[in-house]
Amino acid sequence: MRSAPENGMRALGAAMVFTALAASTVGCASTEPAAREVLAQRATAAGISPDLVYVTGVDGYDLAPQSVGLTGAEGMSASWVNTQTGGILTVRTDRGTLTTETCPEVPLWDTLDDVTCTSEGDIWHRFSGSVEEYIVARDGALIRVTGANLADPADLEAAAEAVRVPSDAELDLLFSDLPDGPAQPIERGDLPENGDGAPIDPSSPGG
Repeated sequence: MRSAPENGMRALGAAMVFTALAASTVGCASTEPAAREVLAQRATAAGISPDLVYVTGVDGYDLAPQSVGLTGAEGMSASWVNTQTGGILTVRTDRGTLTTETCPEVPLWDTLDDVTCTSEGDIWHRFSGSVEEYIVARDGALIRVTGANLADPADLEAAAEAVRVPSDAELDLLFSDLPDGPAQPIERGDLPENGDGAPIDPSSPGG
């Protein structure tokens, strides 16, 4: 097996190394999934659908909280970095299902070659030439797991197998770099109290 495309990911890896080092000091006291209402509150504040929030865990890789964000209409994207090798594992979520017939039709990165799919349970291994990924199909969600920066293919597979709903500690870390709620509109002091037009400058003697 070979790793996924690296274009555009090396700079991301360098930027995330420091934060991943800090994140590695945060332990997870429990792997019990976070309460639904807590997950819903945190995810909704970030604009992410609660049922599309998933994490993974692979030895040597730490979550980079600044990588966490919205993808698509309501999915989540997050990356884990190996600070020793620079390898990156990324999880992206969306709604959908896969079948033997539809799996090869789902685009695989930017390759135009035919896509081959194999499955074991709810994990689909998809590859085309040197490009590969895993998709975990679970409860109406598709969790795509990709690797970059020469991430070990075995780590990519392990990340797919470890996909899960986050625990309380994992949830706290996952959204630690995101605001607690939607951004508030910036108040402008120079706009008129009535109407929606811009302020009118007074005319000078010359017009």
